[in-house]
Formats: sequence, C-alpha cells, structure tokens
Amino acid sequence: MASKGTVSTDLESRLAERTLQLVDIASESGAERDIVEHVLDVFRHGGVPARNAGDTCVLAGATSRSERPLVLLAGHLDTVPAQDNRPGRRTPEFVEGLGASDMKGGVAVMLDLALARATCAVDRGSLDVAYVLFGREELPAAQSPLGPLLAREPGLRSADLAIMLEPTANAVQAGCLGNIDAAWTFRGRAGHSARPWLADNAIDRAAGGVQALHAIGPSRSTIDGLDFTQVVSVTTLHAGLANNVIPGAASANVNFRYSPDLSAEQAERMLRGWCEPHGEIDVRSNSPGARPPHDNPLLDRLLAASEATIEAKQAWTPVAELAAAGIEAVNFGPGDPAFAHRPDERVAVDALMRADRILESFLCA
Repeated sequence: MASKGTVSTDLESRLAERTLQLVDIASESGAERDIVEHVLDVFRHGGVPARNAGDTCVLAGATSRSERPLVLLAGHLDTVPAQDNRPGRRTPEFVEGLGASDMKGGVAVMLDLALARATCAVDRGSLDVAYVLFGREELPAAQSPLGPLLAREPGLRSADLAIMLEPTANAVQAGCLGNIDAAWTFRGRAGHSARPWLADNAIDRAAGGVQALHAIGPSRSTIDGLDFTQVVSVTTLHAGLANNVIPGAASANVNFRYSPDLSAEQAERMLRGWCEPHGEIDVRSNSPGARPPHDNPLLDRLLAASEATIEAKQAWTPVAELAAAGIEAVNFGPGDPAFAHRPDERVAVDALMRADRILESFLCA
C-alpha cells in the first residue's frame, strides 16, 4: 500500500505535468481545434465517455440528471494571445506559461477528477458529474459557444449545481457582475490651433464627460449577504487629427460592471442617463450578471469541503450564461486571478492539489 506521502507526490506530479501539457498547446480564442482533440483523447483513453459537441465544445461523463443530483464541472479551453509565455515551464512551486492560471490549471484538475472516477472500482459518492469544456470564453460573450451548447443539450439544464473552474485562488465565489462595453463619442467643431476660439474642442467635451462619469464612484449592493461593487470606467480615449488642428470629435470606451440585481435593459438605461448629456453612446456588448445560488444544499456541501466562506465574484464569468439557462453556478478554481492574462502567468502546484482534493471530497462525500 502506498504511503500518504507517495500519493501526494504522485498527485503533485500528475497535476503539474498535465497543466504544463495543456499550457504548451496553443489555444488562443478562435484557434481551439488542437486542444479540443487533446482533451477528447485524454477522456477516451482514460475510459470516460466523451464526445465532440461541436463549435469548440466537449462533453464528457453524465449528460443528464438521473435519480442522483447532477453536478457540472465547467471550464474554458481558450486563452488570451501569447505574450512570449509559451511554451511553459515547471518550477518546484509553479507551472508557468500562457493560460496556467486562466484556466488550464482548472482544466487539468477536471481531467484528473474524471479519470480518477473512471478508474475507481467502487461507487464514487452520491453525485453524477458532467464535464463541460468550451472555447472562445476570452472573447465578448456574444461569441461564446456555451449558451448555444446549453440550448441544444437539454439534459445539462437539469443540473443541480455547476462549478466553473475560473481562477479564484480556491475561494468559492458566487454570482457575477454584468458587463457593458460602449463607444462614447463627443462632438465639437474642428478648427485651426492658432484660433481655438473659432473651434469647439471635442477634448474639452470629453474631459467634462469623463470627469462627471468618474465622479459617480463605486456603489455597493448586498445580495444574499454578499457584497457586489458596481463600477463604471472610461478605459480608452482617442482624439486629434494633427498637431495644428483643434479636434472636432473624440471617442472613448466605457466599461460598466453592474450589479446582478439589474437587468441588461436597466443597466443600459442607467449608463445612457449618465453619458448622453455629454455625448453619443453606442452599446457594443451587454452581458447581464448572475445572482448567487439560493438555499442550494450542494453549495453548502462545497463550502464544507473547502472549509471556506463564500465570496462575491467581482467580475463577469460564464456563471451568468449558466444562470440564464436555469443552472445555479459558482466559481471555484486553483488559479490566482492576480496572475491571469499576465506575461508571467502561473499557477501554484499546491493550489492545483488543494483544488483537486476539495472537489474530490465534495463529489465523493
């Protein structure tokens, strides 16, 4: 019989090697074909029923509810563009490289759990598990394949809880903020910089609008005991034609992270009320948020396994798409969000092992 230390060493090596293998497969958003084939091969060779569900999506394990509760473990396969951080590398403490935190470490944990359950000769607890993997998560939500997948796979919508393995540093984070991106255009009148009084400088209009918008400041809403902070920010600002021309137009991008208490329509009306006195608003994308699960015994079971309290998710994640399909969902994963999308992206090997053990305890309690 292997010692506990041997088991820990085996798990550490297995998770780190699998994460590094996933990091080294190029899978920027829109180019997920190779990683889709890889995870299908891993599932099939490990004895886990799996299929290509189309449009960068992979389904494995159970795909509908039986007499036992159904849990979805979900993750995305794509990454942001590389920043000279692929191939990855392993150090004693970390796996480093593109997507290590967001979220190939989480995918590695999903694969490990699926294969461990498939090779176990005894019943692995009181839950059925579906593994849902998909691409294009790092693009605007309108391009996500997850919503269409849930629409064409009704069995998945019978799930009792979904766990999205986004980077949370192994905290359980519930709900998520809504997210609007909008173009904000300020109109003035162009003119010669030697006679600015004959022009109407659009930069002045933009400066006044941005100052007024940022003066609104953050606002907090408490939902089921969790605090979500609503914020609006100008993230880009462009103006100017030449060094001797007063600009007649300026443009900005506005990003509004809104409370999950608001509908998409309510959030858009609020943003227009703030911005339209200063310039024209063109909403480019609007993804509503998600409220936390309410009185869900499986969430209680996950919290007990993690020995942690629940937090609000101060971002938008695909839990919103799951919630829109009628599936209560939370975020929980080994990646550290502080390292997501960075050139020095990494995930701690200890965090991979902790996530694996917490989810195994949750699934097999």
